[in-house]
Amino acid sequence: MAAAARVIAIAGYSAAAASSCLLIKTPFALQRCSNGLRFNNVRRSSKRLFSCNAIYNPQVQIKQEGQPETLDYRVFFEDTSGKKISPWHDVPLHLGDGVFSFIVEIPKESSAKMEVATDELYTPIKQDTKKGKLRYYPYNINWNYGLLPQTWEDPSLANSEVEGAFGDNDPVDVVEIGESRRKIGDILKVKPLAALAMIDEGELDWKIVAISLDDPSASLVNDIDDVEKHFPGTLTAIRDWFRDYKIPDGKPANKFGLGNKAANKDYALKVITETNESWAKLVKRSIPAGELSLV
Repeated sequence: MAAAARVIAIAGYSAAAASSCLLIKTPFALQRCSNGLRFNNVRRSSKRLFSCNAIYNPQVQIKQEGQPETLDYRVFFEDTSGKKISPWHDVPLHLGDGVFSFIVEIPKESSAKMEVATDELYTPIKQDTKKGKLRYYPYNINWNYGLLPQTWEDPSLANSEVEGAFGDNDPVDVVEIGESRRKIGDILKVKPLAALAMIDEGELDWKIVAISLDDPSASLVNDIDDVEKHFPGTLTAIRDWFRDYKIPDGKPANKFGLGNKAANKDYALKVITETNESWAKLVKRSIPAGELSLV
């Protein structure tokens, strides 16, 4: 019931907030960094008001437990009362006007493979493991990497447009191409620009290419052609990076559907809509959750 209520409440709140925000320009309070929403490592009593250019402004902070690059390290998300929340389930996806929340798991120019622990209570961010050992990419990732909250790639759903591949049972990934190196746990407002249909060991693993609204080039890029113009070679570099990163470990290269090319913004929005609908079914328990945490 709680999960179902969450879906209804968030949907209702987002619609109401969108209406009041866009029509009467009511200011909201938020700890923020430029146009990007950011968690604070410590609580602050002061609040800054600004005209709402985003529908939902989460006042949340991060709490780190354990030491980085250890098996017990976790980054939890809390609301202002200190209550733990789930970055996957409780941070809203839609911010209005084609803008979405993006949660940073892996900052650019780093190699520790951080991810939301979808099978743990409150789904904190942790470093992925294999056979009891911490996982690292063989080389740094060149972009900020993370997830779209309130999305889910359904492993029971075959995508007829991508070689019949089934979802990978995770939230949708985002590759954010802005110039700034972000921090683990940052929440940014991003606009999608393109989508890559990666097939990893037979599973569909979407990569949404996006840019943070506070990036200096954000106003210049609104679709895939703009990325090619203002960030030449970036889409190819992203595809090749994700294609090849497992090769140093002796594994085959990943594949890509959709003709091995990036799809445009409209297609990216379609992917986001479909995976958000799958997530809604998951948290309403219309689909078996298996070991996934819905809290």
